Amino acid sequence: MTIHAHSRDSASIRDVAKLANVSHQTVSRVLNGHPNVRPATRQRVLDAVAELRFRPNRAARMLATNRSYTVGVLMTASHAYYGPSSVMSAIEDAARDSGYSVLLARPRDTEVAEFSAAVDHLIHEGVEGIVVVAPQIRAAEAMMTLREPVPVVMIQCEVADPGLSVDNEVGGELAAQHLWELGHRRIALVAGPADWSESGARTRGFERFLASVGAQPVAAAGGDWSSMSGYNAFGHLADTAFTGVFCANDQMALGFIHAAFDHGINVPTGLSVVGFDDVPEAAHYLPPLTTIHQDFDVLGRRAVDRLLSAMQQDANAATDEAFSLRPQLIVRKSTIPPVLNPPSALGSP
Repeated sequence: MTIHAHSRDSASIRDVAKLANVSHQTVSRVLNGHPNVRPATRQRVLDAVAELRFRPNRAARMLATNRSYTVGVLMTASHAYYGPSSVMSAIEDAARDSGYSVLLARPRDTEVAEFSAAVDHLIHEGVEGIVVVAPQIRAAEAMMTLREPVPVVMIQCEVADPGLSVDNEVGGELAAQHLWELGHRRIALVAGPADWSESGARTRGFERFLASVGAQPVAAAGGDWSSMSGYNAFGHLADTAFTGVFCANDQMALGFIHAAFDHGINVPTGLSVVGFDDVPEAAHYLPPLTTIHQDFDVLGRRAVDRLLSAMQQDANAATDEAFSLRPQLIVRKSTIPPVLNPPSALGSP
């Protein structure tokens, strides 16, 4: 028997029930993830949903279940930053796959009052839990002072569950180790902003590896994650003879390579550069950038899984995800062994 809905948008729960030869109450239980439905029956309902392209009415679902099926995301970083924006996309995808929508709130600064107002807004909108993406140290500290009536998980911050963070120290170590093993002995650093926990972790890992081989950075400069700050950082390091540099993100590495070119220095023959993040464009830099890859998709999905487990009070969930994600070194063409008798950063003999 074939049932035809009037249109893609007009299929109702009763149309689904008729096609699947079940009651509309059974369809509702399947759509709401009720466990007491036979697998064969569940599959018939899902097949009918797919054939009719049925889309549940969210308002009706909320009235029937007294739930919002919405999670909040409180984000303190700009979408202009690759890491936070990638995590946000992963959270949205994972939430949608689990039947939830996402509501975003952005505090205007890192003061406790701003965080409290942002969280109050999310609670007022009926979110069932909140994911906090707060990479700035002060932002994480502000969030920790609040006590909220819904489950909260924190991601990409110093106080986060280890399973909800990338091991940025390991990433810094991988960058330093790669340059060292290529033969570079005069290595510089372009660090990220001091108030970001990830920046500090990358610097610690980088310096720790160098210390383990009896070395240290020959020079260091700071940036704000932007390409322009990477460009400007080159000027601060220009009087130091170095053959390799670790830039704490790919955007700063891009600016640094541009500045090197403007000073007549070729990358990689005159200078090797390592970035961090593995942005999609990194493979198309000139030259393609050696960098540290982070799996933001896994990170976002872990955060949603952890939040849903907390919302369901499942203390045994996600026990296999207790460890931070290990980043990976991606070797491309911006790093090679140093040439003999390398020039200084400004190309002086």
